[in-house]
Amino acid sequence: MKSIKKYVAEFIGTMVLVLFGCGAAVTANALAGNSGVSVPLAVSTLLIAFAFGLVIVGMAYSVGNVSGCHINPAVTVAMLVCKKITPAEAVGYIISQYLGGLAGAALLLGICGKTGIEQGLGANSYSGSAIGISMWGALAAEIILTFVFVYVILGVTGKDKYWSVSGLVIGLTLTLVHIFGIPLTGTSVNPARSFGPAVILAMTGNTTALSEVWVFTVAPVIGAVIAAAVYMLLNKEKEQ
Repeated sequence: MKSIKKYVAEFIGTMVLVLFGCGAAVTANALAGNSGVSVPLAVSTLLIAFAFGLVIVGMAYSVGNVSGCHINPAVTVAMLVCKKITPAEAVGYIISQYLGGLAGAALLLGICGKTGIEQGLGANSYSGSAIGISMWGALAAEIILTFVFVYVILGVTGKDKYWSVSGLVIGLTLTLVHIFGIPLTGTSVNPARSFGPAVILAMTGNTTALSEVWVFTVAPVIGAVIAAAVYMLLNKEKEQ
């Protein structure tokens, strides 16, 4: 029963992340492209970045005490590498996160309809990069961004004394990586966040994001494993 509650919490958290984070991308980009509104691209980038960050803050203090608020397969992989969860728990977490990502993207499509499709449901893509990044550039960027994000998570959740501020720190870090990463890839650092919109968008006939989603699956996992390895290396003596 306790595990089921964790999985439900991860499902809800990931669903909310995709709905509000990708939803902010849809609405902000739609406004940026509306000549009657003319929201500067830099402003829309900040709006999207803070939307993702604020969702993490909110979820950290609501479902964090239930599941730890991973809501990201990359984070779950890092926790598994650090032996903070069991392999069985990791599988349950990841399945719940992917289902949550799909549900959030489906809800977003239902709410935004045609506009959501036109804006790609906030899906990640390197071919649609604002600065024309290559596939290899996208891989490198996502590995680095995920490494920073996950390393901060491991550091701030490693001691109980940081619990009261952990959600805020993690949320602000996600905001930071989005500010840098949005012009590059739209910022993933989260396979479930990328998978949901890509699959739902493909159901409408646009398969570009789905064909590129492997980058946003592989790179975050690599970045997370590196972050976990570095964290354990630097904190080994302290833990002993």
